[in-house]
Amino acid sequence: MKILLNFIILFVGLFYCQAQQTRKVKTEDLKSTYNIQDSVFVRTRDGATLSLMVVREKGDETPKPVILQSTIYVRDTGRDIISLKKSVDHGYVGVIVYARGKRFSPDEIFPYENDANDTYDVIDWISKQKWCNGSVGMYGGSYNGFTQWAACKVLHPALKTIVPSVAARPGQGLPVENNIFVNPNYEWSFYVGNNKYLDTIAGNDRKRFRKMQDKWWETGIAYKKLDSIDGVPNKWFQRWVSHPSFDSYWQKMTPYKKDFAQINIPVLAFDGYYNDGQSSGLYYIRELQKYSPQTPAYLIIGPYGHFGTQSGGESVLYEYKVDPVALFDINTITYQWFDYILKNGTKPEILKDKINYEVMGANEWRSAPSIDTMNNGFLTLYLTHDKSGKFYSMNSGKPSKRSYLSQEVNFADRTQTNNDYYPEPIIRKEIDTTNGFNFISEPLQESMIINGSFLGEIKASINKLDMDIGVTLYEVMPNGEYFHLSYFIGRASYSTDITKRKLLKPNTIETIPFSNTHLVSKRLSKGSRLLIYLNVNKNPFSELNYGTGRTVSEETIQDAKEPLKVKWYNDSFVKIPILKN
Repeated sequence: MKILLNFIILFVGLFYCQAQQTRKVKTEDLKSTYNIQDSVFVRTRDGATLSLMVVREKGDETPKPVILQSTIYVRDTGRDIISLKKSVDHGYVGVIVYARGKRFSPDEIFPYENDANDTYDVIDWISKQKWCNGSVGMYGGSYNGFTQWAACKVLHPALKTIVPSVAARPGQGLPVENNIFVNPNYEWSFYVGNNKYLDTIAGNDRKRFRKMQDKWWETGIAYKKLDSIDGVPNKWFQRWVSHPSFDSYWQKMTPYKKDFAQINIPVLAFDGYYNDGQSSGLYYIRELQKYSPQTPAYLIIGPYGHFGTQSGGESVLYEYKVDPVALFDINTITYQWFDYILKNGTKPEILKDKINYEVMGANEWRSAPSIDTMNNGFLTLYLTHDKSGKFYSMNSGKPSKRSYLSQEVNFADRTQTNNDYYPEPIIRKEIDTTNGFNFISEPLQESMIINGSFLGEIKASINKLDMDIGVTLYEVMPNGEYFHLSYFIGRASYSTDITKRKLLKPNTIETIPFSNTHLVSKRLSKGSRLLIYLNVNKNPFSELNYGTGRTVSEETIQDAKEPLKVKWYNDSFVKIPILKN
């Protein structure tokens, strides 16, 4: 399984535009054209000191709109100066602020925790400078996307627009996926937290962290003791893992519920169907459309990964040849948007409506007024216990008689892993049939587009108090190959409320709803079939839920005395959003 390597690449290496080659630029070579202030300090309301760089056109004292980047990534190769210069070349002042504790800031480094208030203070400082005309726009991806939404927690009047790409959402997306802690942010914390710049030695030490992970898996000690295996204390990991619920610790970092009602500035977001953290970026758009529907929030999304989204797409993604029309110029669109909002310019042509998406397999862009209106119907399919060749049937009719399929998972057995859900490659000739269950539909009678995020309800009973599940959706193409469309992993005890854990009752049929799946758009061929892969999540790439009901990160292999016994009931169903011709 390649999930760990891909997650590590996602969060440990470059955080945006990795396809672009880093160039070293000497600051002195630019000073003839640009006014560069690379050692600016801003004092926050609570007494911290932030390190900034400001770049303006030399000799031009006219107040201008300011383009702000807020980041934890400190580049010493000239890359940050290049990005600031680009803002100036487009007629703006370029400013970058580094997270508390980074570059010349003397404070401690705690990713995510202070960015909301700190970014507000920086915008306030910018708005009072003589070179600012009172308008600030923000852009950037990943962590930089998170800081933009954090800045909207309490909106400063000078912030006029944000342009987040693949924005992170701490607590639900990373380092947690639907209340399951996943591994990649463990080494990422050393990468960004070990020094004032970036610890590339620790961040790129794959061998070290793979060894740690493998030893944890083999020995079965508590997940929260990963750093004892590594031999280096990880204070950031310990802070995160002590908050398994989406509690006030996470809620204060970004807008939450009614916070979105006060966001009235235009937003342009970018995301990808195969961005691992897609649920984070789309969470913000969905909540904004829910609580502030009048806010002009736009989304551009297509068949991109985390880095590809930020570079305008990639022609080949996880061995899948992307439609040519999907590739776009993200830098041009970003500055067209800034001109549109901050200079009364023309709206980017690609923005036909609020949601603009590329239909895989159709080589075309479409649009919709909201995520919810991307589809005009659902295929409701039940996961039956009836055999269909080597799989089980997935039918549109609800079974007349309740039955179930049985599964037993021995958490003490480390020779077998469950839930091979990661989409690499996107198209594969075979899928995992060694454990879990696969349910296949009848062939489609007509071509249709799957458009949106699938959802459903799993009806199950277990002999324990909790379990983690995985649900993966494939298109089985007429040639018999499997096209990975979307997936979900999540903890059953948080399925109805991510802020509060509700344990399951042993040997009782429970309803486990799920909806936070990856959004996708693809034209399905006539004759294709849909397939759902259902399994218990058990592998070395995330914490292991033994089902005792205790805090999962504290459970050990000693809690695996009795295997997990699951009955998957045949009135479980999925709802697949479709756009009929």
